[in-house]
Amino acid sequence: MALTPGTRLGVYEITAAIGEGGMGQVYRATDVKLKRQVAIKVLPPSLAGNADRLARFQREAEVLASLNHPNIAAIYGLEESGGMTALVMELVEGNDLSQHIARGAVPLDETLAIARQIAEALETSHEQGIIHRDLKPANIKVRGDGAVKVLDFGLAKAMDPAGASAVNVANSPTLTAHGTALGMIIGPRAKRSTSARTSGGSVSSSMKCSRAAARLPARPSLTPSPPSSRANPSGF
Repeated sequence: MALTPGTRLGVYEITAAIGEGGMGQVYRATDVKLKRQVAIKVLPPSLAGNADRLARFQREAEVLASLNHPNIAAIYGLEESGGMTALVMELVEGNDLSQHIARGAVPLDETLAIARQIAEALETSHEQGIIHRDLKPANIKVRGDGAVKVLDFGLAKAMDPAGASAVNVANSPTLTAHGTALGMIIGPRAKRSTSARTSGGSVSSSMKCSRAAARLPARPSLTPSPPSSRANPSGF
């Protein structure tokens, strides 16, 4: 059931729908006590009895609460009201990276600035033993001032204390044969590692491809050119 403007979830008043995904609907809302705008991700009643969805929702809240970085959207709380569970998060204005890429070629300096911020966010999460596992342009917001925010840690996985190498990658459909998650961008401290060299780096690749496509020349004609009528200067 979609929430309408004016609906209250605790101290939060819904003002508009933002979007919808596999984990539920996302709304813009106002914190009536602190007078600030927030984003609320609501797990609808139809999924409230799904133990796996509830566990993922709870995990996302716990993961976000453990991370503190300017390039990771902050969490403000977990709200339960009227049979619904809602994740209250920082409202990030702007388009997601997929929309940004769709508008056309991303300049090299902007591509590098975005990639650096994503890498720094992921480095922080990796240092806390957390792998995002669902990194893609749609889960990255780019604000008007160029600041980047990584969103949606609902599929995040805590690494074994021994390190990332202890994660069992053999049975994961989201990992490559090299043990690197598709779409994962390795942080600066791992830039010399084998995983960093073999990573698909799909987010950065998406931005690079948008630039390459804009630079492609017209496809040359495959029709052979007629023989030259010029005399052979060699005399043969």
